[in-house]
Amino acid sequence: MMVGMVTFYFYSFKKGDERMINWNASRFELELISKIAKRAKEDVFNCTNVSVMDLVMDVEATHCNGNPLKLDELLNSDRGNFLHDVTGIYHHINRKTGKLEDCFSPRYSL
Repeated sequence: MMVGMVTFYFYSFKKGDERMINWNASRFELELISKIAKRAKEDVFNCTNVSVMDLVMDVEATHCNGNPLKLDELLNSDRGNFLHDVTGIYHHINRKTGKLEDCFSPRYSL
C-alpha cells in the first residue's frame, strides 16, 4: 500500500491505453506548477470559471506528457510570455492524452 501518492486519470484506467495521462511530476515540480497556476488564475483567468486546479492539471499534464517545461523560468517570466504559454496550454491541450495539439509550442519548453 502506498501512502501519500495519488494518481488521477481523466478518461482512462487501462494500462497501455494511449489515452492514459502520466502524472509523475516531482514534489518540487508540483510546487512550481501550483505557483504557476495561482499566478495564471490571478493574472490571466481571474474573470473566468477556470479553477486553479484546472490550471495545475493542464500544466502538469503538459510537463509530464511529451512537452517538458522550464517551470522556474515560466513562473518568473514577463506578463506577455507568461500569457502566451498558459493560455496556449489551456486552449491547445488534449485532455484525453495530456499532449499539446495544433502545433502549439510553449516558449518555455525544454
